[in-house]
Amino acid sequence: MRTAIYPGSFDPLTNGHLDIIQRAARLFDQVIVAVAKNEGKKPLFSLKERLGLVQQSLHDLPNVQADSFDTLLVAYAEQKKAQAIIRGLRAVSDFEFEFQLALMNRKLNGQVETIFMMPRETYTFLSSRIVKEIARLGGNVEVFVPPHVRVALARKFRRFNGKS
Repeated sequence: MRTAIYPGSFDPLTNGHLDIIQRAARLFDQVIVAVAKNEGKKPLFSLKERLGLVQQSLHDLPNVQADSFDTLLVAYAEQKKAQAIIRGLRAVSDFEFEFQLALMNRKLNGQVETIFMMPRETYTFLSSRIVKEIARLGGNVEVFVPPHVRVALARKFRRFNGKS
């Protein structure tokens, strides 16, 4: 079975992430969307919340599952017997950082390949950071995230703004 890991913070999951997940699901027998603990990034959503939001988005993809991890990515890939790590590239600016990560992962475990996937053109500008900023300022994020993520963002920012 060919297994790929698609790691990320997913704080929150966007339609750009979903685009890559759906396309990776056609290329691999199994795709694991691996939500990174990564508390250093100070996420808006807890690990449990992020994992739940990802899980809700995968119901129509039978060969895709969500999981979380807090180890080295290549160690997690080994544990899951994955052959590949999927990384999204939105723009040239993403490439240098992602390329360094891929080379480091190859040095740590040469058996796990990194596959770069570009989202559809519609999503090349999209990032979780931008979505959170739009939501925080009261903007409409409906076209950027799944409906349940939009609701979760609205709840989170209502709470932060002192509204119930």
